[in-house]
Amino acid sequence: MPKNNNRRKRRIFVLIGIAVLILSSIVAAVLSGGREKVIAVQVEKVNRRDITQIVTGTGKIYPEVEVKISAEVSGEIVEMPVKVGQNVRKGQLLVKIKPDFYIARKEAVEASLKSALAQLEIAKANLSKAESEFKRAEELYNKKLISDAEYENARTSYNIMKAQYASASSAVEQARASLRQAEEDLAKTVIYSPIDGIITQLNAEVGERVVGTSQMAGTVIMVVADLSKMEARVDVSEVDVVHVSIGDTAILSVDAFPDKKLKGVVYEISNAAKTKGFGTQEEVVNFEVRIRILDKDVPLRPGMSVTADIETEKRFNVIAVPIQAVTVRNLKKDKSVKDASDESGSGGSSKNDKDIVEVVFVVENGVAKMVPVKRGISGEMYVEIVEGLKGNEEVVVGSFKAINRELEDGVKVRIQKERTKTKS
Repeated sequence: MPKNNNRRKRRIFVLIGIAVLILSSIVAAVLSGGREKVIAVQVEKVNRRDITQIVTGTGKIYPEVEVKISAEVSGEIVEMPVKVGQNVRKGQLLVKIKPDFYIARKEAVEASLKSALAQLEIAKANLSKAESEFKRAEELYNKKLISDAEYENARTSYNIMKAQYASASSAVEQARASLRQAEEDLAKTVIYSPIDGIITQLNAEVGERVVGTSQMAGTVIMVVADLSKMEARVDVSEVDVVHVSIGDTAILSVDAFPDKKLKGVVYEISNAAKTKGFGTQEEVVNFEVRIRILDKDVPLRPGMSVTADIETEKRFNVIAVPIQAVTVRNLKKDKSVKDASDESGSGGSSKNDKDIVEVVFVVENGVAKMVPVKRGISGEMYVEIVEGLKGNEEVVVGSFKAINRELEDGVKVRIQKERTKTKS
Protein backbone atom coordinates (compact mmCIF):
# COMPACT_ATOMS: atom_id res chain seq x y z
CA MET A 1 0.00 0.00 0.00
CA PRO A 2 2.76 2.54 0.83
CA LYS A 3 4.30 1.89 -2.62
CA ASN A 4 1.03 2.66 -4.37
CA ASN A 5 0.68 5.91 -2.42
CA ASN A 6 4.16 7.01 -3.48
CA ARG A 7 3.35 6.33 -7.13
CA ARG A 8 0.16 8.35 -6.90
CA LYS A 9 2.03 11.28 -5.35
CA ARG A 10 4.65 11.23 -8.11
CA ARG A 11 1.94 11.24 -10.78
CA ILE A 12 0.22 14.16 -9.12
CA PHE A 13 3.49 16.14 -9.01
CA VAL A 14 4.18 15.42 -12.72
CA LEU A 15 0.68 16.53 -13.72
CA ILE A 16 1.01 19.69 -11.63
CA GLY A 17 4.35 20.47 -13.33
CA ILE A 18 2.90 20.01 -16.79
CA ALA A 19 -0.03 22.25 -15.91
CA VAL A 20 2.35 24.95 -14.64
CA LEU A 21 4.37 24.82 -17.87
CA ILE A 22 1.26 25.10 -20.01
CA LEU A 23 -0.06 27.99 -17.92
CA SER A 24 3.33 29.76 -18.15
CA SER A 25 3.35 29.38 -21.94
CA ILE A 26 -0.16 30.81 -22.19
CA VAL A 27 0.71 33.77 -19.99
CA ALA A 28 3.92 34.43 -21.95
CA ALA A 29 2.01 34.32 -25.24
CA VAL A 30 -0.61 36.74 -23.95
CA LEU A 31 2.00 39.12 -22.63
CA SER A 32 4.08 39.00 -25.83
CA GLY A 33 0.96 39.54 -27.94
CA GLY A 34 0.22 42.66 -26.07
CA ARG A 35 3.59 44.19 -26.88
CA GLU A 36 3.77 46.52 -29.88
CA LYS A 37 5.82 45.13 -32.78
CA VAL A 38 9.05 47.03 -33.56
CA ILE A 39 10.82 46.33 -36.85
CA ALA A 40 14.58 46.84 -37.25
CA VAL A 41 15.41 48.79 -40.42
CA GLN A 42 18.26 50.57 -42.14
CA VAL A 43 17.76 54.08 -43.48
CA GLU A 44 19.42 56.56 -45.82
CA LYS A 45 18.76 60.27 -46.19
CA VAL A 46 17.23 61.30 -49.52
CA ASN A 47 19.58 63.54 -51.52
CA ARG A 48 19.85 64.99 -54.99
CA ARG A 49 22.27 63.33 -57.38
CA ASP A 50 23.05 62.74 -61.04
CA ILE A 51 21.62 59.53 -62.52
CA THR A 52 22.62 57.74 -65.70
CA GLN A 53 20.24 55.13 -67.11
CA ILE A 54 22.13 52.05 -68.27
CA VAL A 55 21.08 49.33 -70.71
CA THR A 56 23.31 46.26 -70.67
CA GLY A 57 23.97 43.85 -73.51
CA THR A 58 26.39 40.98 -74.13
CA GLY A 59 27.96 39.83 -77.34
CA LYS A 60 31.18 39.49 -79.33
CA ILE A 61 33.88 41.65 -80.91
CA TYR A 62 33.90 41.89 -84.72
CA PRO A 63 35.75 43.94 -87.33
CA GLU A 64 33.64 46.70 -88.84
CA VAL A 65 34.85 45.64 -92.31
CA GLU A 66 35.10 41.91 -92.92
CA VAL A 67 35.13 40.35 -96.38
CA LYS A 68 34.48 36.69 -97.06
CA ILE A 69 36.52 35.61 -100.09
CA SER A 70 34.64 33.10 -102.25
CA ALA A 71 35.48 31.76 -105.69
CA GLU A 72 33.15 32.90 -108.47
CA VAL A 73 34.24 29.96 -110.64
CA SER A 74 34.77 26.32 -109.74
CA GLY A 75 38.08 24.55 -109.94
CA GLU A 76 41.25 23.41 -108.18
CA ILE A 77 43.32 25.83 -106.12
CA VAL A 78 46.83 25.87 -107.59
CA GLU A 79 48.27 28.86 -105.73
CA MET A 80 47.52 30.55 -102.39
CA PRO A 81 50.50 32.61 -101.18
CA VAL A 82 48.94 33.79 -97.87
CA LYS A 83 48.44 32.41 -94.36
CA VAL A 84 46.35 33.21 -91.29
CA GLY A 85 47.45 36.40 -89.54
CA GLN A 86 49.22 37.80 -92.61
CA ASN A 87 48.76 41.44 -93.53
CA VAL A 88 47.62 41.97 -97.11
CA ARG A 89 47.20 45.05 -99.26
CA LYS A 90 44.35 45.87 -101.59
CA GLY A 91 45.04 44.23 -105.00
CA GLN A 92 47.42 41.60 -103.59
CA LEU A 93 47.13 38.04 -104.96
CA LEU A 94 45.20 35.75 -102.61
CA VAL A 95 44.14 32.70 -104.64
CA LYS A 96 44.72 31.28 -108.09
CA ILE A 97 42.42 28.56 -109.50
CA LYS A 98 43.58 26.20 -112.25
CA PRO A 99 42.68 28.08 -115.48
CA ASP A 100 43.04 25.28 -118.08
CA PHE A 101 39.31 24.69 -118.56
CA TYR A 102 38.55 28.40 -118.84
CA ILE A 103 41.40 28.99 -121.29
CA ALA A 104 40.10 26.17 -123.51
CA ARG A 105 36.57 27.55 -123.36
CA LYS A 106 37.79 31.01 -124.26
CA GLU A 107 39.66 29.63 -127.28
CA ALA A 108 36.57 27.70 -128.39
CA VAL A 109 34.42 30.82 -128.14
CA GLU A 110 37.01 32.81 -130.11
CA ALA A 111 36.81 30.21 -132.89
CA SER A 112 33.03 30.43 -132.85
CA LEU A 113 33.28 34.20 -133.15
CA LYS A 114 35.57 33.91 -136.18
CA SER A 115 33.13 31.52 -137.82
CA ALA A 116 30.24 33.86 -137.09
CA LEU A 117 32.16 36.79 -138.58
CA ALA A 118 32.84 34.75 -141.74
CA GLN A 119 29.14 33.88 -142.04
CA LEU A 120 28.34 37.53 -141.60
CA GLU A 121 30.61 38.47 -144.50
CA ILE A 122 28.95 35.87 -146.73
CA ALA A 123 25.50 37.12 -145.73
CA LYS A 124 26.62 40.67 -146.41
CA ALA A 125 27.81 39.76 -149.91
CA ASN A 126 24.61 37.86 -150.69
CA LEU A 127 22.54 40.76 -149.43
CA SER A 128 24.44 43.21 -151.62
CA LYS A 129 23.92 40.99 -154.68
CA ALA A 130 20.21 40.50 -153.92
CA GLU A 131 19.76 44.24 -153.40
CA SER A 132 21.31 45.04 -156.81
CA GLU A 133 19.19 42.44 -158.57
CA PHE A 134 16.05 43.74 -156.86
CA LYS A 135 16.76 47.34 -157.91
CA ARG A 136 17.35 46.29 -161.51
CA ALA A 137 14.18 44.17 -161.52
CA GLU A 138 12.27 47.11 -160.05
CA GLU A 139 13.39 49.41 -162.87
CA LEU A 140 12.45 46.84 -165.53
CA TYR A 141 9.11 46.20 -163.84
CA ASN A 142 8.32 49.92 -163.85
CA LYS A 143 9.02 49.94 -167.59
CA LYS A 144 6.79 46.88 -168.07
CA LEU A 145 9.73 44.83 -169.35
CA ILE A 146 9.37 41.92 -166.86
CA SER A 147 6.40 40.06 -165.50
CA ASP A 148 4.90 40.33 -162.05
CA ALA A 149 6.27 36.88 -161.12
CA GLU A 150 9.84 37.84 -161.98
CA TYR A 151 9.53 41.03 -159.92
CA GLU A 152 8.13 39.16 -156.89
CA ASN A 153 10.93 36.58 -157.09
CA ALA A 154 13.57 39.33 -156.98
CA ARG A 155 11.91 41.07 -154.05
CA THR A 156 11.55 37.78 -152.14
CA SER A 157 15.22 36.93 -152.67
CA TYR A 158 16.18 40.37 -151.39
CA ASN A 159 14.07 39.99 -148.25
CA ILE A 160 15.53 36.54 -147.56
CA MET A 161 19.07 37.92 -147.83
CA LYS A 162 18.21 40.73 -145.43
CA ALA A 163 16.91 38.19 -142.89
CA GLN A 164 20.02 36.03 -143.30
CA TYR A 165 22.25 39.05 -142.77
CA ALA A 166 20.34 40.01 -139.60
CA SER A 167 20.67 36.43 -138.34
CA ALA A 168 24.39 36.42 -139.06
CA SER A 169 24.77 39.74 -137.23
CA SER A 170 22.94 38.33 -134.19
CA ALA A 171 25.19 35.26 -134.24
CA VAL A 172 28.23 37.53 -134.17
CA GLU A 173 26.88 39.51 -131.19
CA GLN A 174 26.09 36.30 -129.35
CA ALA A 175 29.60 34.97 -129.99
CA ARG A 176 31.11 38.23 -128.75
CA ALA A 177 29.00 38.05 -125.57
CA SER A 178 30.14 34.47 -125.01
CA LEU A 179 33.72 35.59 -125.48
CA ARG A 180 33.32 38.34 -122.90
CA GLN A 181 31.85 35.81 -120.46
CA ALA A 182 34.69 33.39 -121.12
CA GLU A 183 37.26 36.16 -120.58
CA GLU A 184 35.56 37.17 -117.32
CA ASP A 185 35.51 33.57 -116.08
CA LEU A 186 39.18 33.23 -116.93
CA ALA A 187 39.95 36.44 -115.07
CA LYS A 188 38.02 35.16 -112.02
CA THR A 189 40.46 32.27 -111.64
CA VAL A 190 42.75 34.83 -110.00
CA ILE A 191 41.44 36.49 -106.82
CA TYR A 192 42.94 39.66 -105.37
CA SER A 193 42.36 41.26 -101.97
CA PRO A 194 39.52 43.84 -102.10
CA ILE A 195 40.78 45.70 -98.98
CA ASP A 196 43.80 46.33 -96.81
CA GLY A 197 43.58 43.95 -93.88
CA ILE A 198 44.59 40.72 -92.19
CA ILE A 199 43.78 37.13 -93.06
CA THR A 200 41.65 36.10 -90.08
CA GLN A 201 40.37 32.79 -91.41
CA LEU A 202 41.62 30.26 -93.96
CA ASN A 203 39.28 27.42 -94.97
CA ALA A 204 41.06 25.82 -97.94
CA GLU A 205 44.46 24.56 -99.04
CA VAL A 206 46.33 24.29 -102.32
CA GLY A 207 45.00 21.28 -104.24
CA GLU A 208 41.43 21.51 -102.93
CA ARG A 209 38.52 22.06 -105.29
CA VAL A 210 36.16 24.96 -104.67
CA VAL A 211 32.61 25.59 -105.88
CA GLY A 212 31.83 28.85 -107.65
CA THR A 213 29.16 31.22 -106.38
CA SER A 214 27.43 31.19 -109.77
CA GLN A 215 26.27 27.62 -109.10
CA MET A 216 25.30 27.79 -105.40
CA ALA A 217 26.35 29.50 -102.16
CA GLY A 218 29.98 28.97 -103.05
CA THR A 219 33.01 28.00 -100.98
CA VAL A 220 34.34 30.60 -98.54
CA ILE A 221 38.07 30.23 -99.05
CA MET A 222 39.24 32.83 -96.52
CA VAL A 223 38.21 35.92 -94.58
CA VAL A 224 40.01 39.27 -94.80
CA ALA A 225 39.27 41.80 -92.07
CA ASP A 226 40.38 45.34 -91.24
CA LEU A 227 41.30 45.00 -87.54
CA SER A 228 42.04 48.71 -87.21
CA LYS A 229 38.29 49.36 -86.93
CA MET A 230 36.53 47.10 -84.45
CA GLU A 231 32.96 46.96 -83.19
CA ALA A 232 30.92 45.20 -80.53
CA ARG A 233 27.74 43.42 -81.57
CA VAL A 234 25.62 42.91 -78.47
CA ASP A 235 22.14 41.54 -77.87
CA VAL A 236 19.73 43.84 -76.02
CA SER A 237 16.35 42.65 -74.74
CA GLU A 238 13.15 43.81 -76.43
CA VAL A 239 12.22 45.71 -73.26
CA ASP A 240 15.45 47.72 -73.16
CA VAL A 241 16.17 48.27 -76.86
CA VAL A 242 13.46 50.96 -77.09
CA HIS A 243 15.61 53.15 -74.83
CA VAL A 244 18.72 52.85 -77.03
CA SER A 245 19.40 55.49 -79.70
CA ILE A 246 22.02 56.07 -82.38
CA GLY A 247 24.88 58.05 -80.84
CA ASP A 248 24.49 56.73 -77.28
CA THR A 249 27.76 56.32 -75.39
CA ALA A 250 28.75 52.83 -74.25
CA ILE A 251 31.33 51.51 -71.80
CA LEU A 252 32.67 48.11 -72.91
CA SER A 253 34.17 45.39 -70.74
CA VAL A 254 36.12 42.74 -72.66
CA ASP A 255 36.73 39.47 -70.81
CA ALA A 256 40.26 39.24 -72.21
CA PHE A 257 41.16 42.65 -70.72
CA PRO A 258 39.44 42.74 -67.29
CA ASP A 259 41.33 45.84 -66.12
CA LYS A 260 40.35 48.02 -69.08
CA LYS A 261 37.14 49.86 -69.90
CA LEU A 262 36.71 50.76 -73.56
CA LYS A 263 34.63 53.60 -74.92
CA GLY A 264 32.22 53.16 -77.80
CA VAL A 265 29.27 54.74 -79.56
CA VAL A 266 26.09 53.10 -80.87
CA TYR A 267 25.91 53.43 -84.66
CA GLU A 268 23.41 50.77 -85.71
CA ILE A 269 20.31 49.15 -84.15
CA SER A 270 18.77 46.13 -85.83
CA ASN A 271 15.08 46.14 -86.73
CA ALA A 272 14.94 42.34 -86.87
CA ALA A 273 14.50 40.36 -83.67
CA LYS A 274 16.65 37.38 -82.68
CA THR A 275 14.47 34.80 -80.90
CA LYS A 276 15.86 31.97 -78.78
CA GLY A 277 13.76 29.10 -77.46
CA PHE A 278 10.77 30.01 -79.63
CA GLY A 279 7.53 28.52 -78.34
CA THR A 280 9.01 27.49 -74.98
CA GLN A 281 8.95 29.00 -71.51
CA GLU A 282 12.58 30.03 -72.02
CA GLU A 283 11.78 32.11 -75.13
CA VAL A 284 13.96 35.22 -75.29
CA VAL A 285 13.66 38.05 -77.83
CA ASN A 286 16.71 40.26 -78.39
CA PHE A 287 17.82 42.89 -80.89
CA GLU A 288 21.39 43.32 -82.11
CA VAL A 289 23.03 46.66 -81.37
CA ARG A 290 26.35 47.55 -83.03
CA ILE A 291 28.80 49.73 -81.12
CA ARG A 292 31.84 51.32 -82.77
CA ILE A 293 34.87 50.99 -80.47
CA LEU A 294 36.74 54.27 -80.14
CA ASP A 295 39.84 52.99 -78.30
CA LYS A 296 42.51 51.89 -80.78
CA ASP A 297 45.34 50.93 -78.37
CA VAL A 298 43.84 47.59 -77.25
CA PRO A 299 44.73 44.54 -79.41
CA LEU A 300 41.19 43.23 -79.84
CA ARG A 301 40.52 40.08 -81.83
CA PRO A 302 37.34 38.90 -83.55
CA GLY A 303 35.22 36.62 -81.37
CA MET A 304 36.23 38.03 -77.98
CA SER A 305 33.37 38.22 -75.45
CA VAL A 306 32.19 41.69 -74.46
CA THR A 307 29.65 43.29 -72.14
CA ALA A 308 28.34 46.75 -73.04
CA ASP A 309 26.80 49.26 -70.63
CA ILE A 310 24.96 51.70 -72.90
CA GLU A 311 24.22 55.10 -71.36
CA THR A 312 20.78 55.83 -72.74
CA GLU A 313 19.77 58.87 -70.66
CA LYS A 314 21.15 61.25 -68.02
CA ARG A 315 19.44 63.38 -65.39
CA PHE A 316 21.26 65.92 -63.24
CA ASN A 317 20.56 67.03 -59.66
CA VAL A 318 17.39 64.98 -59.19
CA ILE A 319 15.85 63.46 -56.07
CA ALA A 320 16.90 59.81 -55.92
CA VAL A 321 16.66 56.82 -53.61
CA PRO A 322 18.29 53.37 -53.71
CA ILE A 323 16.48 51.05 -56.09
CA GLN A 324 15.64 48.54 -53.36
CA ALA A 325 13.85 51.23 -51.33
CA VAL A 326 10.95 51.26 -53.80
CA THR A 327 8.36 48.52 -53.35
CA VAL A 328 4.63 48.02 -54.01
CA ARG A 329 1.62 48.01 -51.69
CA ASN A 330 -2.16 47.73 -52.00
CA LEU A 331 -3.63 51.09 -50.94
CA LYS A 332 -7.02 49.57 -50.08
CA LYS A 333 -5.43 48.29 -46.89
CA ASP A 334 -4.72 51.84 -45.69
CA LYS A 335 -7.28 54.61 -46.36
CA SER A 336 -5.04 57.44 -45.18
CA VAL A 337 -2.31 56.44 -47.62
CA LYS A 338 -4.83 56.18 -50.42
CA ASP A 339 -5.97 59.74 -49.74
CA ALA A 340 -2.36 60.94 -49.80
CA SER A 341 -1.89 59.13 -53.11
CA ASP A 342 -4.90 60.88 -54.60
CA GLU A 343 -3.56 64.26 -53.52
CA SER A 344 -0.12 63.62 -54.93
CA GLY A 345 -1.59 62.48 -58.24
CA SER A 346 0.57 59.37 -58.51
CA GLY A 347 -1.00 56.50 -60.37
CA GLY A 348 -0.89 52.76 -59.89
CA SER A 349 1.82 50.59 -61.38
CA SER A 350 -0.35 47.57 -62.09
CA LYS A 351 -2.53 47.18 -65.13
CA ASN A 352 -4.84 44.78 -63.33
CA ASP A 353 -5.28 46.59 -59.98
CA LYS A 354 -5.24 50.40 -59.81
CA ASP A 355 -4.89 50.24 -56.01
CA ILE A 356 -1.42 48.67 -56.20
CA VAL A 357 1.16 51.46 -56.39
CA GLU A 358 4.88 51.95 -55.88
CA VAL A 359 5.82 53.31 -52.46
CA VAL A 360 8.77 54.06 -50.18
CA PHE A 361 8.79 54.03 -46.38
CA VAL A 362 9.92 57.22 -44.66
CA VAL A 363 10.92 57.13 -40.97
CA GLU A 364 9.54 59.97 -38.84
CA ASN A 365 9.89 59.90 -35.02
CA GLY A 366 10.47 56.15 -34.97
CA VAL A 367 7.43 55.39 -37.13
CA ALA A 368 7.38 54.18 -40.76
CA LYS A 369 5.21 56.27 -43.05
CA MET A 370 4.23 54.78 -46.41
CA VAL A 371 4.59 57.35 -49.22
CA PRO A 372 3.38 56.65 -52.79
CA VAL A 373 5.98 57.74 -55.36
CA LYS A 374 6.40 58.02 -59.11
CA ARG A 375 9.68 56.84 -60.58
CA GLY A 376 11.76 58.37 -63.35
CA ILE A 377 14.86 56.77 -64.87
CA SER A 378 16.92 54.15 -63.06
CA GLY A 379 20.68 54.12 -62.67
CA GLU A 380 22.94 51.32 -61.56
CA MET A 381 22.13 51.77 -57.84
CA TYR A 382 19.63 54.62 -57.59
CA VAL A 383 16.27 55.50 -59.11
CA GLU A 384 14.89 58.97 -59.79
CA ILE A 385 11.78 60.00 -57.83
CA VAL A 386 9.73 62.57 -59.72
CA GLU A 387 6.74 62.67 -57.34
CA GLY A 388 6.23 61.90 -53.65
CA LEU A 389 9.47 63.08 -51.99
CA LYS A 390 10.93 66.53 -51.42
CA GLY A 391 14.42 65.55 -50.25
CA ASN A 392 16.17 65.14 -46.85
CA GLU A 393 13.68 62.46 -45.72
CA GLU A 394 15.03 59.32 -44.12
CA VAL A 395 13.92 56.47 -46.35
CA VAL A 396 14.08 52.79 -45.42
CA VAL A 397 16.65 50.91 -47.52
CA GLY A 398 16.86 47.61 -45.65
CA SER A 399 16.31 44.91 -44.92
CA PHE A 400 14.75 43.30 -47.99
CA LYS A 401 12.34 41.37 -45.77
CA ALA A 402 11.28 44.50 -43.92
CA ILE A 403 10.66 46.55 -47.09
CA ASN A 404 8.84 43.91 -49.09
CA ARG A 405 6.93 42.03 -46.37
CA GLU A 406 6.91 43.48 -42.87
CA LEU A 407 6.55 47.26 -43.12
CA GLU A 408 3.13 48.87 -43.14
CA ASP A 409 2.04 52.45 -42.67
CA GLY A 410 2.34 53.50 -39.00
CA VAL A 411 4.49 50.59 -37.83
CA LYS A 412 7.15 51.43 -35.23
CA VAL A 413 10.73 50.89 -36.36
CA ARG A 414 14.18 50.78 -34.85
CA ILE A 415 17.07 52.12 -36.91
CA GLN A 416 19.91 49.62 -36.86
CA LYS A 417 22.64 51.41 -38.71
CA GLU A 418 22.68 54.23 -41.25
CA ARG A 419 23.35 52.93 -44.69
CA THR A 420 26.69 53.82 -46.31
CA LYS A 421 26.02 55.82 -49.49
CA THR A 422 27.05 54.27 -52.77
CA LYS A 423 27.43 55.48 -56.31
CA SER A 424 24.43 56.24 -58.52
